[in-house]
Amino acid sequence: MTLSHQQKIAACLLVLYWPALFVLAHIPIPRVVQEADVSDKDLHFLAYLILTFLLWLTVRGNEKVNWRGAAPWLVLSVIVVYGILDEWLQNYVAGRSCDVQDFYMDLAGALTGLIIFSFLTFWPAVLLVVATFIFGITNVTRANLSDLLPVTNAVFHFLAYSILTVLWIQCIRLFLAVKAPKAKWLILALAGPTGFLIIVKLFSVIVGKELAFSDIIIAFGAIVTVVIGFYVRRSACCMIDGE
Repeated sequence: MTLSHQQKIAACLLVLYWPALFVLAHIPIPRVVQEADVSDKDLHFLAYLILTFLLWLTVRGNEKVNWRGAAPWLVLSVIVVYGILDEWLQNYVAGRSCDVQDFYMDLAGALTGLIIFSFLTFWPAVLLVVATFIFGITNVTRANLSDLLPVTNAVFHFLAYSILTVLWIQCIRLFLAVKAPKAKWLILALAGPTGFLIIVKLFSVIVGKELAFSDIIIAFGAIVTVVIGFYVRRSACCMIDGE
């Protein structure tokens, strides 16, 4: 069976992600994680959402989940078996323990990933998962990561919102009849990621976290950089085609 380009990328990411997830789950909890006061259950949900997402992309590519077929049940079975093994092995790691509630969150993340693919095709599904990941990571800690890990936090905000903006622009291209480099496209390209950034930060404030303006500046800078890059590139292509 020949893998599509999307499947090859997903398979490469899965090969990197799954072993890394296993290692991180079977070492003593790092001190910085304890200081950040991380919500363990949210981390389990996000970790297994991404794992299921990459596994489904590798196995089925751009196909939607058909619950009458064998593929989603096979993927879910693999995740369930791994989740049980994962929790059992944590009994042998200092500072960790087998927690059935963690397994429930693993299962919730896996089901959420499959449900997303039940309704959405590749690009909107990737956009939704990335948005969920950004929202979760931003609010998974009760402490401010900008204070504990300033460099890592800055890199996360720049890369995360850059990727989100690229995916948003791709969805605009596929599903909306608005083409670059028109002004309407520019407004839409900026509005989606910026609106999401505002929602994420407002939620952080609501749950009691201190608003870090540096995070907002970095994230918005990433959004603007990507949008302008696409706009300039498309404008240049239009000028060449016009000639």
